[in-house]
Amino acid sequence: METVKINGIKIAYDYRGHSEPLVLIHGYPLDRATWNELASLLENDFKLIVPDLRGLGQSDAVDKVYTVADLASDLASLLDHLKIQTAFIAGHSMGGYVALAFARAYPSRVRGLGLISSQLQADSQERKEGRYKSAADVAEKGVGVVVDAMTTKLSADVRVQMFVSAVMQRQKPSGLIGSLKAMAERPDSSKLLKTFKFPVVIVHGDADALISVEHGREMKAALAHAHYVEIPNAGHMPMMENPQVVAEGLRFLLR
Repeated sequence: METVKINGIKIAYDYRGHSEPLVLIHGYPLDRATWNELASLLENDFKLIVPDLRGLGQSDAVDKVYTVADLASDLASLLDHLKIQTAFIAGHSMGGYVALAFARAYPSRVRGLGLISSQLQADSQERKEGRYKSAADVAEKGVGVVVDAMTTKLSADVRVQMFVSAVMQRQKPSGLIGSLKAMAERPDSSKLLKTFKFPVVIVHGDADALISVEHGREMKAALAHAHYVEIPNAGHMPMMENPQVVAEGLRFLLR
């Protein structure tokens, strides 16, 4: 692990591998450890930059409100620190929202985009209210309410459930609250996807209980040149449930 001060916040990250740079952005309510298996499969294909988003993992928590655009800005500054001008960007779930925000703000820095178990649409009013309710619950009761609510929804695989449960339990309440509010206020990216000329890889499990596989299919339908990988029986954590297939999918960014 390495750390750097970015926008006044300590950001923790792993930096490993060779060849072309690929940023792997984890989802909510998790951290960079969820990429460990996949990273071991990709380190000979890519130079991997694997950060903990602000507030999560070993990166600093902040009390002020922030947006997915702020999270994308953190990543741009991390790339500046590493003297990397352009990179492939891949995000899982909330990390996909951050990847889209990065592509919106810094299109000339994106060599290709990977969207894993993610979606384009902004939250409905009902979903937004649900996120703020979850944030209030975390503030009152702690991270255990999220662990209880999400463990089985993330995956039906008991091994994965045990891993993600431990990851969620070590998160800071303020990090979960900040992430929930950032997701609730993210913009819709449906029109943005159609502007992408660079390679795009979409990966989705057909048993995803959090973001329906229909969202992955819709993204593929909206962008003819995208490479689409649908994984049978995989849930919301395909990079842990079937890392070899996800790794092969992301290698299409290099073609």
